[in-house]
Amino acid sequence: MTQSATRTAPINLRALNSQRNLIDQAAAALGKNRSDFMLEAACREAENVLLDQRLFMLNQVDFEAFNQALEAPVKDNPALSKLIERKAPWE
Repeated sequence: MTQSATRTAPINLRALNSQRNLIDQAAAALGKNRSDFMLEAACREAENVLLDQRLFMLNQVDFEAFNQALEAPVKDNPALSKLIERKAPWE
């Protein structure tokens, strides 16, 4: 979402005081307000849930193409090899 977009869809929820306080502390630690923090966290989790779907349906033709792609030999990828060999910045 761009900064210039106007939020028009309301989302309401009830929380315990302790939950609100925890969210407020985390938001403040990131220099965000409660709404921004909660929307970002909720959208991130929603994306993860949708990306983590393990069951998907394919017709026979697509299933065979999918299996062929899985069974095909791995192509050489010099850029990926270089990235894997590089030491992580936190090490």
